[in-house]
Amino acid sequence: MTIERVRGRSPFEEAVGSARAVAAGERVTATALPFLDGVVEGEGDPHTQARVAFTLALDALAELGADVDAVVRTRLYLAHTRDVDAVSRAHQEVFGAVRPVTTLVVVSGFADSRVLVEVEVEAHREVSGERS
Repeated sequence: MTIERVRGRSPFEEAVGSARAVAAGERVTATALPFLDGVVEGEGDPHTQARVAFTLALDALAELGADVDAVVRTRLYLAHTRDVDAVSRAHQEVFGAVRPVTTLVVVSGFADSRVLVEVEVEAHREVSGERS
């Protein structure tokens, strides 16, 4: 099985030694923080940060042959309980028709205190020569 990786825009990827997305066979997983060109987008706005993170994760999935309709699971990590409604609304806007299994967790914080949300997205893709 071939493993494919996509690099992203988070300043933490190089320091941590991680990728934005990885595909192994039919399984594709992406994670994203709301960083564009090293800058936190939507500082102080959890809805905007969630939308940016979802867009980055879905763009990485697309590079690996999976689209939003192929998403089967999402994980949402929030810095504050007060942001549950805003991030949930962003999730509904992006995935409402898809309805992936979703986990929402409030964490004690992120390495960059301006970050309010991080997302993980898992999808299934067709691989030529394999059946799903």
